Amino acid sequence: MPVEAGKKDAYRGMASKASTVFRDHGATRVVEAWGDDVPDGTVTDFKGAVQARGDEHVIFSWVEWPSKETRDVGMAKVMEDARMKPDGNAEMPFDGKRMVYGGFAPILDR
Repeated sequence: MPVEAGKKDAYRGMASKASTVFRDHGATRVVEAWGDDVPDGTVTDFKGAVQARGDEHVIFSWVEWPSKETRDVGMAKVMEDARMKPDGNAEMPFDGKRMVYGGFAPILDR
């Protein structure tokens, strides 16, 4: 997802709170990475995938779960958790409509 450079600290704070919720519902690891070497591609790239503009940086993050079953149950609980509801006064530090997400099954882990 794209995040404006000036919203890095706000994003980090939001991500920190969200990671606690994910862990409370069974996730074993939450990683948030701020793009610092994200080149423009010839055909496609990370920035194009999320329509990053101007001073927006691409965030790449993932949540690890011990199993697909734990993930499915945990994600349902995360989405219902009151801590994940936006604060009426807080602005999200990113545009969720430009977030790319999905579930993946490991095929190699060394």
